[in-house]
Amino acid sequence: MTGIAPRFSEARASLERLSRFGIRPNRELGQNFLVDDNMLDVIGRLSELREDDVVLEIGGGLGVLSAYLAPRVGHLHVVEADRRLEPVLQETLAAHGNAEATIADVMNVDLGGLHPQPNKVVANLPYGVAVPSLLKTIEELPATSFWCVMVQREVGERLAGSPGTKSYGIPSVLVQLACDVRIARSVSRNVFRPPPRVDSALVVLRRTGPAAAPAVAAFVHAVFAHRRKALPRSLELSTGARADREAARTALIGLGHPVDARAEQLAPAELAELAGRVEELRA
Repeated sequence: MTGIAPRFSEARASLERLSRFGIRPNRELGQNFLVDDNMLDVIGRLSELREDDVVLEIGGGLGVLSAYLAPRVGHLHVVEADRRLEPVLQETLAAHGNAEATIADVMNVDLGGLHPQPNKVVANLPYGVAVPSLLKTIEELPATSFWCVMVQREVGERLAGSPGTKSYGIPSVLVQLACDVRIARSVSRNVFRPPPRVDSALVVLRRTGPAAAPAVAAFVHAVFAHRRKALPRSLELSTGARADREAARTALIGLGHPVDARAEQLAPAELAELAGRVEELRA
C-alpha cells in the first residue's frame, strides 16, 4: 500500500451495517473484513474483470467486495458460512439483480451445481479454509480458469512454493499441477477490520490443466507425510507396505533421481509421473 492513501467510504458503510445489526467479527471463522476501498481497485485490476464473467466469491462477509464485483461482471455467486451475516450481505446485494448469496460452509456446497457455472474465483478467502476451498474449486469447477484470491502471506508462499524450498509442500504440488501460480501483491494487515495478526497476499492462478487425479493426490499426501525422510520411506510409513518403498526406489531411479531423494526435491509434474510409475510397479 505504499504511496496510496486508504479509502474507506464503501467499507465504512458496511461496517456501519455490521454495527446496526449488532454483529461482532468471529475470529474462529477467520473473519477479518476488507475495509480499504483502494484494495478493491487492486483486486479488480488483477482479476481482469469482464462484463460476461461469472464469478464465485467465497467468504462474502459484509459484501464489500461483492458490491464492487457485481456491477462489473455478468453474474456473481457469493458463498458465506456465517448465518449472522446473512441480513447484512442480503442488504448489500439487494441493489444487484445479478448477484445471489448462498449461506453455507463452502466445503459443504456442491459447486458443480452452481448455475451459471463460474469461470473465475475472486475472493478474500477465510483463513481457516483457504487451501481446502481453493483446491475444492480447482476440482469441482473445471470451467473455472482464473483465480484472484487473498490469503495469508505464508499460505501464498506455500501455494507458489518451488521444489527444494521450505514453503514447498502438498498445497504447492496440488495447486501447481492444475495452475500457474504467482504472488501478485503483498497486502498489509491494516486494510482489514479487525486487523489479523499476519500480513496477506493476493495470489493469481491461471488454469493449465485438470485437478490432480485422486490417486495422485493421495500419493502426494503420503510422500510428504514424513517430509524429513526419503520419499520411499515416507511412502512406506504412510501405506504400511514395504512393496511401496521398493517401487518408489525403482521409480525414482527411472526418473533420474537418487533413491534417497525427498518429496520436496521433485517438481509437481515429476511427482505425478512418479505416482503413475509406482502404481504400475505395484500392479
